[in-house]
Amino acid sequence: MKRKTSLMLLCLATIISSAQDIDGLLEAGVDNAEKFANDYLMSGTSGLMHSMNANWFNTADAKPLGGFEISIIANAASVKNEHKSFLMNIADYNSDPGQDFTVEFADQSSEKRVASALGENDSDIDIVVTYDDPILGQQQETITLPSGIGDATANLLPTAFIQGALGLSKGFEIKARFVPEIKTDEVDISMYGAGLQMEFTKWLPADKVLPVAISGLVAYTHLNGTYNLEDSGIDGDNQRLESDTNTWLIQLIASTKLPVINFYGGLGYIKGKSESDLLGTYIISSGPLLNETLVDPFTVSSKVSNVRGTVGTKLKLGFFRLNAEYHLSDFNAFSVGINFGFR
Repeated sequence: MKRKTSLMLLCLATIISSAQDIDGLLEAGVDNAEKFANDYLMSGTSGLMHSMNANWFNTADAKPLGGFEISIIANAASVKNEHKSFLMNIADYNSDPGQDFTVEFADQSSEKRVASALGENDSDIDIVVTYDDPILGQQQETITLPSGIGDATANLLPTAFIQGALGLSKGFEIKARFVPEIKTDEVDISMYGAGLQMEFTKWLPADKVLPVAISGLVAYTHLNGTYNLEDSGIDGDNQRLESDTNTWLIQLIASTKLPVINFYGGLGYIKGKSESDLLGTYIISSGPLLNETLVDPFTVSSKVSNVRGTVGTKLKLGFFRLNAEYHLSDFNAFSVGINFGFR
């Protein structure tokens, strides 16, 4: 089975490319492969959802009617050590009463921490599947668990996109962001999002003299990607891993209203879900599922539901603006933006 690809342009490609060996776990049973894949991918997709929701705003001061801003934004969520592994209890892989084979660690451990999509095993970790062959009797199949991306991204999950904002009136501002489709022989990625910001202080009679602005933001982001698994080493057809990620962000924002340098911050809530589908046909050539053909074997999903705090600063020099911000949450994240606009 081919090795993991090098770092892709976007975070999703990095995560799903590291997961390309998951299909090999089908030899340990579909339910077991699904259970492992869910735990393995969870930290990666959760980090992705935090990364893709940074820098939706750089001020609470909504643009007036016709005011606009075009931004080039780069984000990165930081990976903590706790995100790099998960506890794999071997009893969970033998819990199905109808299972006619057993799974165990090669070293007979009952449980151990193994790499997630964001980590890396220091040395190979093997599991052994023991089953009865009707002709050959008791047989064993050894499967090496996949590692993740390790330090390949410097413990960061990057995302980047182009964003636009347009002022309407009465404190309302609409926003949109997107990533043009990136398509190679191995990976296909695209992302888009939309948001609505409402400045509450614009509705007050003293808006012009207030030194601060206060706004609320609601934003939706969608990201999908497909990774080609045709070179997985397992016979079959149209083998691929598809990931679909959707998030919502609700944010309260406050900022200063100064001519050149401003500071902003806020408290927000991220809610999202990511689903990953192992699709195509897989003809198993060894193990207890010998010669079985599996079609679209499984779907795994992960969810986030986290509060986050934000602090940031913005420099404004005519049409040119530069901002930087930091987010505190389950996955901390930072972001920088180069902005061009007119109020």
